Order: sequence, then C-alpha cells, then structure tokens
Amino acid sequence: MNTRTRMLIATALVLGIASGPVVAHAAPAPGPVGAATRVVSAPPNTAALERAIAGLGAEHRDATAALVRVGGTSGGWHGSSGVADVVTEREAVEQGRFRAGSVTKAFTSAVVLQLAAEGRVDLDRPVRRYLPGTVPDAYGTVTVRQLLNYTSGIPAADGPGDSFEAQWEHRFDVTDPHDQLADAFAKKPEFAPGSAQHYLNINYTVLGVLIEKVTGIPYEEAVARRILRPLGLRQTSFPERTQTRIHGPHNRGYQAIPKADGSRELRDVTEWNSSDRWAAGDIISTTADLERFTVALFSGRIVPRAQLEEMFTVPAVKNFVNGKDATLTAGLARLVLPDGTVAWGKTGGRHGYNTAIGATRDLSRTLVYSVNSTNAKGEDTNPVALGIVMAAFAK
Repeated sequence: MNTRTRMLIATALVLGIASGPVVAHAAPAPGPVGAATRVVSAPPNTAALERAIAGLGAEHRDATAALVRVGGTSGGWHGSSGVADVVTEREAVEQGRFRAGSVTKAFTSAVVLQLAAEGRVDLDRPVRRYLPGTVPDAYGTVTVRQLLNYTSGIPAADGPGDSFEAQWEHRFDVTDPHDQLADAFAKKPEFAPGSAQHYLNINYTVLGVLIEKVTGIPYEEAVARRILRPLGLRQTSFPERTQTRIHGPHNRGYQAIPKADGSRELRDVTEWNSSDRWAAGDIISTTADLERFTVALFSGRIVPRAQLEEMFTVPAVKNFVNGKDATLTAGLARLVLPDGTVAWGKTGGRHGYNTAIGATRDLSRTLVYSVNSTNAKGEDTNPVALGIVMAAFAK
C-alpha cells in the first residue's frame, strides 16, 4: 500500500505543538536547545521511516497498518501505511483513533503527581491512609510512590487466562475495579514493598481508585479536567464501562490465528470491552494527541518539575521476574538504544493495537506510533514497531 509522508520544518512543529493551552501547575517550557547539546541533532531519516512501515496490509506477517509521528527540535515527519480493514483494503486512516493500552499509565501517573504537587497526596504516605476500607492490613505499608513505580508487591487480580482464546471468550465482560482490588488484596504479597519491581496493572487500578477518592470525581473526569481539556486533546477519551467500539474514524485491529493447514485467520478484535484495564490501560487516542501530550509532559507543562522527576527516576531494585535492573519509573520507562541514546516513554498493547510514546529528555526527538499488530500481546516486540523506533532515533 502507499505510504504517505510529510516533512515539517522544525519551527512549525515546535510552535504548533507547544503553543497549546497551558495546564494547571504550568512551568516554563525548555528554552532553545543548541545544536551542539542536542541528543539527536539530525532531521528525521525519512527513507528509514518509510522503509519501516512499507508493505503493511492483510498479507504482511506482523501488522496490517501503522501510524507514525516523529518530531523534535530538528524537524518532524509523519506517515501511515497499510489498510483500514482487510476486507475492503481501504487505505489506513492517518488520523484514526486507536486503543493506546498502557500508555494510559502516563496519564494516571501525571494526575497523581499533580495531586502530590497540590499537597493532597503524599507519595511516601501509605496508600491505606487514603483508602482505609479498601487496602487491608497486609498491605498497610505500601506507599503511593511504590504503586507508581510498581514496587508495591501487590499481586495481579485473577482474570480469564493469558491465552488469546480465553480472553476472546470474555471480551465483552464488564469488570469493576473494586472487584479486582478485592481479589488481589485477598492474596499474599509477592515481595516486601520497595524491594523489587513487577510490572502489573493492579498498581494503577489502585491509583485510579485513589484519584477518585481524593478528587471526589470519577477517574475519567479527573483526567479530562486536568489533562485532556487544558491541552485540547479532543480526540482522546476513555470508553464508558460497557463500551466495546472505538467511536470515530479508526483502523480495525486483528489477531492472527494459526490454522491446521499452516495458513492463518485474521480475526477482527476491534470491538472489545477494556474495563478490566481502566486506569491502567483503556484510553483511546490519536498520534497527534499523544504527541501533544508527550511534548507538554516532558516540558513540565502538565506536572511541575519537582514532581516530574518521579517520571525519570528508576528505583534501585531488581525486576521481580528476570532479576535484571529495574527500568520502569512512575508512568514511564527508560530505554537505552544500541548507540547509547537514552529515551523515555511508555508502550501499550491491546489486541490489534501496539502503541508507544517516547522522547529524549531534551525533546530533540519525539516519537508516537500506533501499529496494528497481528499479535499485539505477544512476548516479543513487534518487528514493525521495533523498526520504527530504530529509524526514529537514528542520529
């Protein structure tokens, strides 16, 4: 399929994104970055980016479509490839909406850190103080900060199972976050709070309930008032508890199902209830909105700089699963690329959709993508997504 690209001059990109409304706790945006001090000083590699998303569609092994936006102080590029659906093979909708999965956690973390800046939440205070009827004695020492950086030791709530077929059978189930908390808290802690890091959604489910308790309004409304409306993110929303569709223009998502004869079926997974992810992963957005959010976040325009450091601070513990050094922060993660470039961001995966936001700390390079992966919940990084990352941060 055709790949649409557009080169943007750096000045227009930076001003166009950074000139949106300033939100509460505004801080000055970073000043001009000299070419000698930029982490990434070269313009985006258009040819490499075009190659990374070329040839997507129904016959591609790994993805049916991709939407990409690359920006920063050296210029920008955006493009799309693939099909909106495999039946009609209509061209992919470049401004389409998609399920952004765990990118939601960056929004949740930002709201909690805003509340900390306002003195309404103490990151070192046990979360039980805020949710006395929800958090039991066994988890009485878990702090808000430990929820933010996944070092709480709270185990995952039970679900339908890890296999795609098990989840498919329950794709329209409606889940109450309080039921998830009750299920998780009925189990023994995985480890002593603060001693290890385990990436589990349950931490952010607790934070969603915390936000509701402290603000007195629904979690979704708190994010809307504090982030979505002030930044003008009009294409970003949270689905209603029983909603299964993506409203507005979008590219359909598919899961590849192996067949006995060695071929595969592309099963349409676009309609799905995501209430089981809630504050940990059910946001719907566009690449343009997520780019605006990323620039505003890294610039200190959403979270004050003192609290923003939490999003760039990796706890000095080991990963509970593999024993390696921790890489996750409060809503983001640290990524060291093969050439030594350090980027920060968040990925998300919902069936049919892989999403990521990312940037260098100085905003010399930003990246947002949505890839309609045919195995979006697979253990390995989608090859198309990996190619996009490598091309976007090439120096």
